[in-house]
Amino acid sequence: MDIIEKALAEGRTTLSEYESKILLKTYGIPVTKEILATDMDGLMEAAGKIGYPLVLKGSSSEIAHKTEKGLIKVDIRNKEEARAAFTEIMGAMDVDDGAVLVQEMVKGQRELVVGLTRDPQFGPCVMFGLGGIFTEILKDISFRVAPLEKRDALEMMQDIKGHKILEAVRGMEAADLDRLAEILIAVGNIGLEHEAIKEIDMNPVILSGSRPIVVDALVVLEKA
Repeated sequence: MDIIEKALAEGRTTLSEYESKILLKTYGIPVTKEILATDMDGLMEAAGKIGYPLVLKGSSSEIAHKTEKGLIKVDIRNKEEARAAFTEIMGAMDVDDGAVLVQEMVKGQRELVVGLTRDPQFGPCVMFGLGGIFTEILKDISFRVAPLEKRDALEMMQDIKGHKILEAVRGMEAADLDRLAEILIAVGNIGLEHEAIKEIDMNPVILSGSRPIVVDALVVLEKA
């Protein structure tokens, strides 16, 4: 994969969110519509293509935790707000490859986490659980060793204590379990096919209606 080879050649151990999602997309994993903007003209063009409301995020291979650094602006509703947010984010980034990721705003109240970790003994292991701010607090996650079959993926979803979040609840439709299973299987395949990948963190994966969409992603690499 060119993105991974390029990053390793540059001595990097992470892919930017933008690069991470390009990798996920090649495996059929649904990610947010997004365009990378490096200047105001690019921002306006991206906003026109994606449409408001928008999310703007600082994007760089050197930035893993954007929230703590104030590099995320959500629910941007017009050109004025977009320009102000763009200027603020670019000013707050002290990196060489700084850009702004212009992203569709995905609405949904249920957040999941999907990931991959490379275990020294078992190799690539796929992770699934409750996402968003609850990932760290509740630690409600399940693991399976890759490769996964559909049966394994469906079992993983039932293994978490909060599995009822995937059912039709409070007027929200049931999650598309087949689509979620495809995502889990695909993540396992990425780990099997790319030994340089140490971790994948997709958090949150938001349920927009029944559809899971990866809203944020980080791929961590291991130098050979």
